[in-house]
Amino acid sequence: MKLLNGRLASPTASPLHLHWRRPENQTVLNLIAISSKGANRVTQADISTAKTLPRAVILSGIALALTAALTFAIEAQAQEKPPSPAALWSAPATASVSASELQFNNGQTTLSGTLYAPQLPGKAPTVIVLHAASVPTRDQALYRHLIQALPALGIAVFVYDRRGSGKSGGMLADSDYDVLADDGIAAQRMLARDARIDPRRIGFWGLSQGGWLSLLAAARSPETAFAIAISAPMTTPDVQMNFAVANILRIKGYPEADVEMAVAARTAVDEYERGRLGRATAQARLDAVVDKPWFDLAYLDKTFEDPGKSRWAKEIRHDPLKTLDAVHAPALVIYGAKDPWVPAKLSADILHKNAAQHPNIDTAVIAGADHDMMLSAPLEFQIDPKAFSTQAPDAPEYFSLMAAWLTAKGFARVPLSIATVH
Repeated sequence: MKLLNGRLASPTASPLHLHWRRPENQTVLNLIAISSKGANRVTQADISTAKTLPRAVILSGIALALTAALTFAIEAQAQEKPPSPAALWSAPATASVSASELQFNNGQTTLSGTLYAPQLPGKAPTVIVLHAASVPTRDQALYRHLIQALPALGIAVFVYDRRGSGKSGGMLADSDYDVLADDGIAAQRMLARDARIDPRRIGFWGLSQGGWLSLLAAARSPETAFAIAISAPMTTPDVQMNFAVANILRIKGYPEADVEMAVAARTAVDEYERGRLGRATAQARLDAVVDKPWFDLAYLDKTFEDPGKSRWAKEIRHDPLKTLDAVHAPALVIYGAKDPWVPAKLSADILHKNAAQHPNIDTAVIAGADHDMMLSAPLEFQIDPKAFSTQAPDAPEYFSLMAAWLTAKGFARVPLSIATVH
């Protein structure tokens, strides 16, 4: 706040203005006005006026004058703060993205997510992200590349917290793959009503278990426009986990005899859950390896639930090949050539063998990539559960392939003004 020509330049700029507007304080304002002139501009009349003021008024005036000066100094300092050096050379981005928190329901369960929508004319196609088993929340590093890359291609991205995680309700233990896929479909229905979204061009993306769910959601929802499945094996979950555990023990340096024992113990539990082996026999084979130094690496508990109560018993009945028969939308399935978690070669061979029955499905294997489409991660890092939340794709071939496929299918666009330079 300034004093100009003995008057307050902007009395409403400070919370003190209500006090200054009172009639009984006009003499105080006069004193402030006198003091603002400077010693060489104070007249004899000003001095006479000041002498007639009571001591209390003079002290009040001094206090108010100091307050006004301090307020002015703070405001001036804020206004004169130099800009960040980056502001001197920064340019506005071509792609502008808005982020909005949205909630939706699947039955009695409320789930929460974030929609990243490109600021472009028209309605945007949208990717709904379905979760890998170990990364259930929207803030995971795995999903960041989608948020950063796809809106620039005109595609919105919706990432939500899996049921029982983050801000989403429900319990994972009470669900199965059908329920998790239906959560994604519930998000699809919600987004189809959003004025920013093209309801005819909503698809799914998922990695690992999320890849299974992406295909399953596409199979269960005829409104699905496309599906992208990364590192989703074409085997049942028990076959995939036996493959993974065998490789984990090899990476840790255990001999093949230990690998065979671990797989045999896992197979015994799986056979019991399928109703093919008695509980006592399965428990005995499990007990035989409980004290092995690698037991915690085998993703086994010391006992197991009855098939009627076991979530794993439901999961191992999932057959991705049967799912493919019901997927009619365009689908892209991508594997990493060096994935220790899923049988990529076997899966790609199965898809190629069945290509005539599924002309809508495109398959690719990324050279040098692992389960998360990383190129340079050490093997120990790839299998470390503590690292799962930090793992994220870095394979350029994966990025370019996905963008090219989305463009070829008519979902991506390049919102750039390209000028010819002479």
